[in-house]
Amino acid sequence: MPVRLLIVEDDDAIAAPLLRAVQREGYDVERVAAGHAAIDAVAAGGVDLVLLDLGLPDMDGLDVCRQLRSQGYEGGIVILTARAGELDRVVGLDVGADDYLAKPFSLSELLARVRALLRRSHRPAVVEAAPEVAPAAAPSAAGPAAPAVPDFRLDRAARRVWAGDEELALTAKEFDVLALLEQHRGAVVSRETLMAEVWDENWFGSTKTLDATIGRLRQKLQDSDAPIALGTVRGVGFRLEDTPRDA
Repeated sequence: MPVRLLIVEDDDAIAAPLLRAVQREGYDVERVAAGHAAIDAVAAGGVDLVLLDLGLPDMDGLDVCRQLRSQGYEGGIVILTARAGELDRVVGLDVGADDYLAKPFSLSELLARVRALLRRSHRPAVVEAAPEVAPAAAPSAAGPAAPAVPDFRLDRAARRVWAGDEELALTAKEFDVLALLEQHRGAVVSRETLMAEVWDENWFGSTKTLDATIGRLRQKLQDSDAPIALGTVRGVGFRLEDTPRDA
């Protein structure tokens, strides 16, 4: 099935060329001009990625992003806004956005970011298979696979994660960070490595986006009582550590 994008933009002068550019890429696209309409469209299902303006007439785009994530939306969210400050960027990422592009932006850069995010968030058709029969991940070229942690499963092919019987709702970037840390479980992965591996070459923002992603991921692991935790090695990076459930 073709990828479906939702454009949330109230300015016709911006929305029209954006619609044309996205359609030329072969995506199915729908445009809405208000926050509540965007929430309803995503709730109806089938939206793979949202291009979200912040200055909407009925509610702030940050609240739209926050509500989509709280309702379990796992697709990509790219914020498009004139708010170009670093604090604005960090807040946007902290409420659940995967990427942040300040206006004015080039359509070619936007489309490159969309393609990169869709590559990372794509789930193949086999995701509906029962997790018990999912094949084990192949050992990484970086070294032998780490031993399995009881009550924690990460399926790279299906891009799914379970803590016990509970599946975690992760964004694309959250999954990529967790998968990289799990691949090197017990070892410190530097901030530079995480930024280089998880964020594509078009990313020029502050590394505070990594801190925002780590913070959301750490909270989700704690909320699900996962037997793992994200440890911080100050000035270096992060480490995935085993923590027994009865600890």
